Amino acid sequence: MKKITIFLLLSFLILFNMNTIQAQTSATKLDQVELMKKFIGNWKGEFGDNQVFTSENKPFANGMISMSRITKNGEIIESLAQLFGYDNKTDKFIIAELKESSSVIEICSTWFTSVNSGEIIITNPNDAPYRFKFEFKTPDLIEQTAIQDNKVVNTIMLERVKN
Repeated sequence: MKKITIFLLLSFLILFNMNTIQAQTSATKLDQVELMKKFIGNWKGEFGDNQVFTSENKPFANGMISMSRITKNGEIIESLAQLFGYDNKTDKFIIAELKESSSVIEICSTWFTSVNSGEIIITNPNDAPYRFKFEFKTPDLIEQTAIQDNKVVNTIMLERVKN
């Protein structure tokens, strides 16, 4: 009888205390569409060797259209067009990218991992040696890092161009 009483008492205490035990709260889901709006506008960065990257990003539907150029000594050496579209199943943006110098359509996915940073992953298996991380240091300054084989190979700072 004493064992049953102790068992019932312990069971009661455990059940009583379970109501006060709280699980970790899950992180608030990030609003990817709203966060992507941070990229809207004109941006400029320097790769070095007199190469300058410029990008004009405009909202379109639930995404964005990005037109970019890389120039060297004032001459255009590459032009890019990107179409960003939000995929609510994966909670990420899918990017279709065309380069003027190539017939390959590059497919990427991008998403914010926090309110100020995120990742860009090249999803097509052919010629996909890089992934990128980006971080908004301020609303007008982005640091983008290229990573290959888990090693940083390039970092560029992009500044918002004010009209």
